[in-house]
Amino acid sequence: MLTEYPADRRATRRRLLDAVDAVLPVLAAHMDDSESLCTLPQPSVDALTVHGLLAMKCPAVLGGAEADPVTQMEVIERVAYTDPAAGWCVCIGNGAISLIGAFLSEAGAARVFAGPRPPRMAAAVMPARAEAADGGYRVTGRWSWASGVRHAEWVGGVALVEAREGGMPEPVMMVFPREAVTVHDNWDPVGLRGSGSCDFSVENVFVPRDLAFSLAAWAQCRGGPLYQLGLPGLLINELAAFALGVGRRAQDSIIELAASRRRGYGPKAALAEREVFQRVVAEGDLRLRAARGLVFEVFERTWQTVQGGNPPSTADQHEMSAVTTYAVDAALAATDAAFRYAGGAAVSRTSVLQRCLRDMHTAANHLLISDVSYERYGKCLLGQPLPPAFG
Repeated sequence: MLTEYPADRRATRRRLLDAVDAVLPVLAAHMDDSESLCTLPQPSVDALTVHGLLAMKCPAVLGGAEADPVTQMEVIERVAYTDPAAGWCVCIGNGAISLIGAFLSEAGAARVFAGPRPPRMAAAVMPARAEAADGGYRVTGRWSWASGVRHAEWVGGVALVEAREGGMPEPVMMVFPREAVTVHDNWDPVGLRGSGSCDFSVENVFVPRDLAFSLAAWAQCRGGPLYQLGLPGLLINELAAFALGVGRRAQDSIIELAASRRRGYGPKAALAEREVFQRVVAEGDLRLRAARGLVFEVFERTWQTVQGGNPPSTADQHEMSAVTTYAVDAALAATDAAFRYAGGAAVSRTSVLQRCLRDMHTAANHLLISDVSYERYGKCLLGQPLPPAFG
């Protein structure tokens, strides 16, 4: 039976945060297993599934929470603080289900969402190629960074469909049942090891039109104003929340360590007593708090815009991108400083700080995180012509 969430925003937020409290002990107990497995262990997957955290961006009519962007960020931030790999899978899984749930045709949604709960999903946006065929598309391609694909039940991959008469190719999301794709065991990275972000591929697969939709058309089939946030607005808040959670974990970890940590030659002062570190830890705290406040402000304002029936402007999209990159930069700075001042203790496999460092630097290489977002937001401020919001 599908879960029903309260219509009231505050009640939905409370239910989701209670769900986070329920799953965190499971995630903490199994996060070391994810490092060796290079994917989330089944107990973590089960906990996230049962408590609805992999469907909080799914339309309510399909059994999801359809949570507002700020509530989403609070959830992801807290999960990523405890287990970054799980936090990353919550990000990507929810991004996939938000798109597929809101934009798939009625017939397609009836097939994909036929079970007693919203299915687990993974998706990748770096496009392959597809050809139009009678009743659908013929697809051959390979996609990278499909985070959570090992525990997904449906998988989405963007493909470029050649336009007729020399027009621009159309980006179309193709939706595959898990058994139709080949998952490649090639995920052995420095960071986010537990995210299971393997490649997947298909070979000459027919995708019926009901299991595909145009990202360019952005024709919403169900759900409320959340899905009018557009791209990258619908997805990019997840990355800001992930960064803020991991950065805060690194900051808290070095503060906890500072009272007992001593370094150097000769008489050694505790790290907490060194003035240079006092400045570093203060700056890290303030940067994280400033970034968090700014990100929450921008996404709350944009949420109010779409609730009022207006889609975000191109300038709004560039601002959301820029504040997300700013949050990632703030988290990177705090994490790098914490790792450096922890000294040799930080390089141990048992150190939280080495995992924060690896996971943050890996996450910062995501397609949507780039210095280009600053340039584009600068164009907004300077009144210059704006490039498209998403590409």
